[in-house]
Amino acid sequence: MTTIALELVPPDLDGGVQRAVEEGQKIAELSRQFGLTGRIRHVMIPGIIQEDGDRPVDFRPKMDTIDFWRTIRPELGGDVRGLCTQVTAFHDEPALTERLQSLRDADMDGIAFVGVPRTMADGEGPGVAPVDALTKFQDVVPHRGSILIPTREGEQGRFGFKCERGATYGMTQLLYSEAIVDFLKEFARTTPHRPEILLSFGFIPGVESKKKLIQWLIQDPGNQAVAAEQEFVARTAELGFEQRKQAVVDLYKRVIDGVHDLGFPIGIHLEAPYGYNAPAFETFAALLDHWEPGK
Repeated sequence: MTTIALELVPPDLDGGVQRAVEEGQKIAELSRQFGLTGRIRHVMIPGIIQEDGDRPVDFRPKMDTIDFWRTIRPELGGDVRGLCTQVTAFHDEPALTERLQSLRDADMDGIAFVGVPRTMADGEGPGVAPVDALTKFQDVVPHRGSILIPTREGEQGRFGFKCERGATYGMTQLLYSEAIVDFLKEFARTTPHRPEILLSFGFIPGVESKKKLIQWLIQDPGNQAVAAEQEFVARTAELGFEQRKQAVVDLYKRVIDGVHDLGFPIGIHLEAPYGYNAPAFETFAALLDHWEPGK
């Protein structure tokens, strides 16, 4: 499945199908404009849930993952395929089985199982825990993903356990440091697991200085490694566009050069948390000019 995936967040429900169609058309046009048509091989659609009340950008009910995918797919053209995340903790096993089968029927190649929002503790929720879903649904979902946060305490053991239970790929949290390099070096040294790793890189717009959405997305209070990443984001957001682009390109180079020969299949996951525009796609094209999967 080694791929370049572009994250597309479902629009608000009140935008309806037309909003989704327009988003697909915009992505197709930006891809053509910056030479990414045919290179972006998947879209990654997150299953959005309500989280903390202090979210910097208001949360509104979103279009369902499957409905969104079926609406935008004709607009994207070509052979673009689907990936998604699925929260498992609010579905019992029969309901989750039905949901996953529906996602597969909609041609979702890979599904990453994710846990509860930050307002809840691991293991809470009436449904299936993500690590149990990795085992239970191996016959339903061939590419089973797990979120990988290299700066999180205990992540070596956590990710290794998920691989043992059936994870075939890890999708990282947004990367704003080279922490993933040392993480994967240690993981390669101490375990036999070689899952695909989807490395996530995000465009940093100037509006981040005021809204601080990226800061909120990567937060881990008391974690000095994350504090350093937040400082990188804050510092970069203050720069002009060319300097912001170069800062992300330089980070991408350091990460890719550190991990590409460790034995893990590497994919790239691209995000623009505030939405897509020409500067975001110009930045993505500059990243892929350095390295892209399969080349």
